[in-house]
Amino acid sequence: MTTPEFDVPPSVLIGDRSDVQSQRTQTILRSENVSPGVTLEFSPDRDGILCGMGEVRALLEKVLPETGKEVWALSEGREMTAGEVALRIKAAYSVIGLYEMTICGMLASSSGWATAARECVDAAGSIPVVCTVPAYAHPNVVPLIDYAAVIGGCVAVSSMLGARLAAVTPTGYMQHALPLLLGDTVKALQSYDRHLPLEIPRIAILDTFKDEAEEAINVARAFRDRLRGVNLSTPMERGGVTPGLIKEIRAKLDAQGFQHVDIFVTDGVNKDTIRRFVEEGTPVNGFSVDEAIGGAPPLGFSAEIHEIDGMPVARRGRMPGITPSPRLDRIM
Repeated sequence: MTTPEFDVPPSVLIGDRSDVQSQRTQTILRSENVSPGVTLEFSPDRDGILCGMGEVRALLEKVLPETGKEVWALSEGREMTAGEVALRIKAAYSVIGLYEMTICGMLASSSGWATAARECVDAAGSIPVVCTVPAYAHPNVVPLIDYAAVIGGCVAVSSMLGARLAAVTPTGYMQHALPLLLGDTVKALQSYDRHLPLEIPRIAILDTFKDEAEEAINVARAFRDRLRGVNLSTPMERGGVTPGLIKEIRAKLDAQGFQHVDIFVTDGVNKDTIRRFVEEGTPVNGFSVDEAIGGAPPLGFSAEIHEIDGMPVARRGRMPGITPSPRLDRIM
């Protein structure tokens, strides 16, 4: 994976996206002429997959001085346990204090998304999982979710910017709008085939007009070896996508000699539905996950001062001094 280029906007650098108390603390310390060196340690509140460290590093490269700093961290994508030190920063508090909450937020959101993705990927086993979140998250964070999803194990994402950030090829399936506007599923796929590059797989959306199995046979007969697959997103009003429906479609495609046609599922997919499909031996060739990743809760992080000017210190309930953390690597 190439090194991603994370954007750090000016509003982050001046602290406008952080807690106002961070600004006030810095104002007071400047007025008191207090600027000790500190050791800050960042730890997750629960087990999960670490993500966001690349973005944190991009921030630190802009705000920390060339000398007098040390940054130690777990690698992006590592499994971490609750309370384990994932990041340690040694720097003057007057430099790093403004970003304490911002760093927690970066790690919390990205680790939450990556952990949710990993849960879906683990449930799918050898079946590929794609992240498709643009309809379930604010566009400002979609690229970050996509990057986290790839860190969590997804093979691809659907947004252009997210794919560039994660260094993967964007992927997606035909929208229902195309057959609806053109009046027929086969005509829609023919138009798709005429106007899009050959490297884009020819995958037909089913469940727009007719019975899914009937529609699968129609597009397979029309495209034969050029058809890569069919995509199912049957709404709950029609019973949703079920293992039985997929097995029926698979059996009918195979009976007609279309064993090469893959079946993809994109509706209501989460770790539990994936696990059910897998346990029932459903012949699915790929899952597309949206809300289960894009709407995942953050994996909370805590930041604690453990040293001031080299002297062990901590608030009540925390152990003073540097926490033994043999898995950390120095990154700055």
